Amino acid sequence: MKRYVYINDDEASRQQLYCDNRISNRKYTVLNFLPKNLWEQFSRFMNQYFLLIACLQLWSLITPVNPASTWGPLIFIFAVSATKEAWDDYNRYLSDKKANEKEVWVVRQGIKKHIQAQDIHVGNMVWLRENDEVPCDLVLIGTSDPQGLCYIETSALDGETDLKTRVIPSACMGIDFELLHKIKGLVECPNPDKDIRRFDANLRLFPPFLDNDVCPLTIKNTILQSCYLRNTEWACGVAVYTGNETKLGMSRGIPEPKLTAVDAMIDKLTGAIFVFQIVVVMVLGIAGNVWKDTEARKQWYVQYPDEGPWYELLVIPLRFELLCSIMIPISIKVSLDLVKSLYAKFIDWDNEMIDQETGIPSHATNTAISEDLGQVEYILTDKTGTLTENRMIFRRCCISGIFYGNESGDALKDVELLNAIASSSTHVIHFLTIMAICNTVVPIKSKSGAISYKAQSQDEDALVNAAARLHMVYANKNGNILEIRFHGSIIQYEILETLEFTSDRKRMSVVVKDCQNGKILLLSKGADEAILPCASAGQQTRTFVEAVEQYAQLGLRTLCLAWRELKEDEYREWSFMFKEASSTLVDREWRIAEVCQRLEHDLEVLGVTAIEDRLQDGVPETIETLRKAGINFWMLTGDKQNTAIQIALSCNFISPEPKGQLLLIDGKTEDEVCRSLERVLLTMRSTFSQPKDVAFVVDGWALEIALKHHWKAFTELAILSRTAICCRVTPSQKAQLVELLKSCDYRTLAIGDGGNDVRMIQQADIGVGISGREGLQAARAADYSIGKFRFLKRLILVHGRYSYNRTAFLSQYSFYKSLLICFIQIFFSFISGVSGTSLFNSVSLMAYNVFYTSIPVLVSVLDKDLSEETVMQHPQILFYCQAGRLLNPSTFAGWFGRSLFHAIVVFVISINAYAYEKSEMEELSMVALSGCIWLQAFVVALETNSFTILQHLAIWGNLIAFYIINWMFSALPSSGMYTIMFRLCRQPSYWITMLLIIAAGIGPILALKYFRYTYRPSKINILQQAERRGGPILSLGSIEPLQARTIEKDVSPLSITQPKNRNPVYEPLLSDSPNSTRRSFGSGTPFDFFQSQRLSSSYSRNCKDN
Repeated sequence: MKRYVYINDDEASRQQLYCDNRISNRKYTVLNFLPKNLWEQFSRFMNQYFLLIACLQLWSLITPVNPASTWGPLIFIFAVSATKEAWDDYNRYLSDKKANEKEVWVVRQGIKKHIQAQDIHVGNMVWLRENDEVPCDLVLIGTSDPQGLCYIETSALDGETDLKTRVIPSACMGIDFELLHKIKGLVECPNPDKDIRRFDANLRLFPPFLDNDVCPLTIKNTILQSCYLRNTEWACGVAVYTGNETKLGMSRGIPEPKLTAVDAMIDKLTGAIFVFQIVVVMVLGIAGNVWKDTEARKQWYVQYPDEGPWYELLVIPLRFELLCSIMIPISIKVSLDLVKSLYAKFIDWDNEMIDQETGIPSHATNTAISEDLGQVEYILTDKTGTLTENRMIFRRCCISGIFYGNESGDALKDVELLNAIASSSTHVIHFLTIMAICNTVVPIKSKSGAISYKAQSQDEDALVNAAARLHMVYANKNGNILEIRFHGSIIQYEILETLEFTSDRKRMSVVVKDCQNGKILLLSKGADEAILPCASAGQQTRTFVEAVEQYAQLGLRTLCLAWRELKEDEYREWSFMFKEASSTLVDREWRIAEVCQRLEHDLEVLGVTAIEDRLQDGVPETIETLRKAGINFWMLTGDKQNTAIQIALSCNFISPEPKGQLLLIDGKTEDEVCRSLERVLLTMRSTFSQPKDVAFVVDGWALEIALKHHWKAFTELAILSRTAICCRVTPSQKAQLVELLKSCDYRTLAIGDGGNDVRMIQQADIGVGISGREGLQAARAADYSIGKFRFLKRLILVHGRYSYNRTAFLSQYSFYKSLLICFIQIFFSFISGVSGTSLFNSVSLMAYNVFYTSIPVLVSVLDKDLSEETVMQHPQILFYCQAGRLLNPSTFAGWFGRSLFHAIVVFVISINAYAYEKSEMEELSMVALSGCIWLQAFVVALETNSFTILQHLAIWGNLIAFYIINWMFSALPSSGMYTIMFRLCRQPSYWITMLLIIAAGIGPILALKYFRYTYRPSKINILQQAERRGGPILSLGSIEPLQARTIEKDVSPLSITQPKNRNPVYEPLLSDSPNSTRRSFGSGTPFDFFQSQRLSSSYSRNCKDN
């Protein structure tokens, strides 16, 4: 589909019915907010369930309590969610309003007018001044620069702060300023899309400007919405995409929500409780009907009619359904959302994660997945800019077989190279010329005359600056004319064509004309596999291959430089094909690449450059620490194999021989890759039980074949290997590898810094972007952004671990407090004729769920079982989170049993102390409720590891508030609780009852915790004891390698033809016995100290059959 934009033709634009430039990011309107928000909230199963319960309570025949006990919390929770949504949407509205009402200059009917940005239409001519924000997507028509250039800042699009050049189409060159507003023409372009790096269109200007000749347009002829015009007095362009149809507008949207492992477990536990509730309701419903038909009719005070309605059998079961509905806590969703938002703020507020060099703080974009950070098992990382600084330094080079910089480590100071330049060696001069002008760099001259460079690539910046230091200075660019200053003389080149770099071509070329002698030259630079095969048949390239290998062994980035002279006829014929390919609207990129291939052959390879990209500070220590925490690392990079291996060795990614072993997967055909993969798998299986750091290396070509034809075998390899190095991979392959690991049920974290990492970051369970020198694309697409790689250690070990621990406690405690009150209701039914009568009144039930038991637990977000220093010093304890030791069916069973035990304690003691003729039912209800409040206060206190003033206020202050609130209600004659609390508090028996409940309920739990802590302590308990003693943290130790081998011999062999069975880890909350398993087990001893003679022998994984 195409779009036809008529320039300066208001009538034709109106007939096209394109949208105006009004930006709208709002989710709601005033009219649809209530129905749409309610629809969204009721699309969740739990909300549907509570709505059904609330509606059933309106039926007075079956409801055991006032409907307000459910409607009140339900409305409150919905109101909180709706208010949050409304506030967020209102802020979006204000932002849209500010952008829509900006004043801009446009041409209407040949006259420049000042209008609001929202009134721009497709086809309007828009005028911009320096530092103006671009209001919509424009095709440049004219600029203040004589050569038709302008400079834009695209930080709002891709985060890159370096200025980019844009140029007017060749058809518009030379049009006078006074005639620009009279231009008529047609832009033929594709329908709106979100690709900010591509714009394949054509321009036709109507006479008298140009006689309908087709002029191809690219992204370099456009300035997109939200960019800023810089260093250019004015520019004008025609609007082609407006409003929400701009490339930026099409890129907006709400990302798919990510479901954390904790959320998935909570959903499963909720389902289990729901099934349990249905069973209880059915049993009690049947028992109630049986008792009613047998015993109840014998009682003089029960007056049942002889014949009831058809639905009579449903009344008691439905009454019990309403009574047991509180088994599923209504407030759990809001509570979890609230504390997760606080976890995200803790990351934002962490001063230790601020990059002191740039002042960039860490930021949590996604507030819902902090606990997943503590369960990461695989980290997939980019190399350049992520592990390295992305600050390129020219170090060495090889020109015509001569190596420069090998002795000094700096070619710029190599005397032999300087002498060759001084003597004007032909090959050296050509080599430096390619370094200087085969790029997209823009030289900028300051008022003092100093020249600086604006480069879109750090490699190009390093090459141009190195050439300048070697006296080949890129001095000026005036339109298509480049000026090179060499030893005081000026050399001019005219840029005829630029063959841009793509990830498929892996090279860039320029066609230039030497203005001194008129020769046409093709200058190329690129990866060795892209340049060396294009060398002329008679040239020996062995020296250059050796140079590439040598530099790669040193961890340097390499580029090959080549050139050839073109005949004018050859260039003219090729140029016609190139322009034809550039003007097509279908498969333009593929057509251009095919045409470029016809020119880039028979090259004379001049040499190889070697550029150093230093590791970031703290990278080796961070990787070593996280590997000790049991996290596996994969490096996914577009660099050469040897370069990636050397970087991996230097940053502790892999171990050198003999401790480590690298296995290579290579091949160009399916059979070669298959044999290589089988060989590596055989070695992996044989070394799996040995304490050896085994990693595999694969390049992009072999990886593509493996993923396409040998998915199962490669998946098994991924499971067996803790470390992988994937070289020459494309962005789509990075995303495929993330998906592969996720299909094996691993929790993955992807980290990168550039636009080529975005797909990988979005695919992973957790995406982390580094705010680096390649811009903010990765950081904006990620769930978390950090300034440097080293902050990943604190993000995972501190924030991730604390978030998981706190969420695990909060979610299970929420079920505990609801089950406690529900079990008491069930027990009461056995002494109330199984009639479904509620022991507690509606106000007490509502206050219990919303206020009495929620406030103390919300301050658990401040709890720390260990200090941050201890956690960072002993990263192995992350195992407890990775294995799901604190939240699984077994720990939940512990909380379930605790709620049942506490319900029995409260019910038995309360009944024996206050039931029957000893007191009123309201007094019994208040005694039981008081017992529940006291127990939950002590439970929270027992589970709290580090107390602050705020936590003491929340726990004990909440207990005091309970009595104050009930005293107030007891003072109201109409409350139904008149004088109840006054009478109880004056009775010594009431306080004795509370002491008995606390002693009977907390005593056994306290004794069990003391036994575990003293005689069977976990590694966390050991660290806690060391912290409390104030002495040094003792080494946790590790088992001998022999033991590890014995354990790992039990690992069932993985078959690539059969699915693997994964046994989940079940561990009670109070049982810290180390009888759980690590789900992936590699070489080394990161987990050794967790293993004991009771370690399970099942390490098999569940790999989904793809």
